[in-house]
Amino acid sequence: MTSPTPVVSLRGITKIFGAVRANNGISLDIHAGRIKALLGENGAGKSTLMSILAGHYLPDAGEIFIDGQPCPLRSTKDAIRAGIGMVYQHFMLVEAMTVAENVFLGQEPGFVLSPRSMQEQIRALGRTFGLDVDPAARVADLSMGEKQRVEILKLLQRKSRILIFDEPTAVLTPQEAEQLFAALRSMAAQGKAIVYISHKLGEVMALADEIAILRKGEVVDEIPAADVHSQSDLARRMVGREVLLEVRREPMELRQNVLRMNGVSAGIMRDASLSLRQGEVLAVVGVAGNGQKDLVETVCGLKEPEKGEVSVLGTSWRSFFAAPSWQEGLSYIPEDRQGLAVCRNMDLVDNFLLTTRQGYCSTVWLQRDRAKAVARELVEQFKVSPPDVNCQARQLSGGNLQKMVLAREFHRRPRLIVAEQPTQGLDVSAIEEVWSTLLAAREEAGILLVTGDLSEALALADRIAVMYGGEIVDIFPADDRQRVDRIGQMMAGMRPDADN
Repeated sequence: MTSPTPVVSLRGITKIFGAVRANNGISLDIHAGRIKALLGENGAGKSTLMSILAGHYLPDAGEIFIDGQPCPLRSTKDAIRAGIGMVYQHFMLVEAMTVAENVFLGQEPGFVLSPRSMQEQIRALGRTFGLDVDPAARVADLSMGEKQRVEILKLLQRKSRILIFDEPTAVLTPQEAEQLFAALRSMAAQGKAIVYISHKLGEVMALADEIAILRKGEVVDEIPAADVHSQSDLARRMVGREVLLEVRREPMELRQNVLRMNGVSAGIMRDASLSLRQGEVLAVVGVAGNGQKDLVETVCGLKEPEKGEVSVLGTSWRSFFAAPSWQEGLSYIPEDRQGLAVCRNMDLVDNFLLTTRQGYCSTVWLQRDRAKAVARELVEQFKVSPPDVNCQARQLSGGNLQKMVLAREFHRRPRLIVAEQPTQGLDVSAIEEVWSTLLAAREEAGILLVTGDLSEALALADRIAVMYGGEIVDIFPADDRQRVDRIGQMMAGMRPDADN
């Protein structure tokens, strides 16, 4: 059900952050009953443009029309009143509140529901769209995937007619993504206008009715999805060159163990045993919330093991983390890049020093000028945009922020790398670079890759570990096709020796 009059018209939208022109005179139409995908490299201006439509930012120039009428959006409340809702790439949730309280937060004065009634509504909404989550749970206790579901439920509960999704499948399993796609198609069929920001070309082709491509803050192409015949065609339009998203994973000589776990329990993780050697990639896959977080936090020294033994680089867990070295030790690339990997209100030099400062200290002084020179080199090498180390972290797009974190951690020349969703939110060109960098790092390190992207696990890993219910269900070589074909069943709790 579509209308010839756009439900939203953006005309000449410009937004500038300091020296960065995030949007430059963008004009775009969004129609009811259609799914419009926004594509572009990291920093192309997609999230900024939609944040303006959602009332989070004010444009420096340009106009917004809703149903053909001028509609200045000076706040998120204005946008909500206009029927616009956005699920942000970085969650906008109150960690100390419950799921139900977050979903109903910001309702108009006089809108009163009992906690039981709120929970019943959320439970019913979750069942309707296949987005089940405990409405009484505290948000701080949820996995990243569950937090994403809360953001989507917030939008659905408000019955917004213009729905904006910023990388909504980044923390979802393939099964959960399919459930979301079904919900989006259903909403479009009911006349809602949907804007879908994603770097995953396959899901854009499967879902979108039309595609707009942004580059350096401008719309460079608008095409019906039916006119795109392959992912490589779409990638070429987006990046301006051929992108194959393929890497050569040459076999490496396996050397000493860099990580060994024997019967380790912590949080919901139970009796986990694994080993990792220099020269290999071990990918941990599973539905979010099945113990991966406890595994990562234990290996990285953030959570003490309750039972069992952990050896890091040949040293006991307690001894290693009593005095960790800044270099040739362990590097952690966390999933939560905004909250854990960086300090958003500090510049890139100070963020670089968060994990490298031991290498830039004299007996008394911090050698910040030397650190700044190295940070500049890394920004150039990893193609961080904007290439200005004086920028604050919050001024970078999610993908460029991830590039900076990767640059910092690889600079430390680690022997053990824990990479948690390392390409989440990156464009195809950046993913290609990160994959190549991770594989090259095997020369000096063992890599524990925690990912929700099975294609990433199969492209990079020498061995794969599947987690379910806090346990490691199985560990097997990535070229074991029979067990690879059963990964989905294992992720649902089926044991590898169970009958088909």
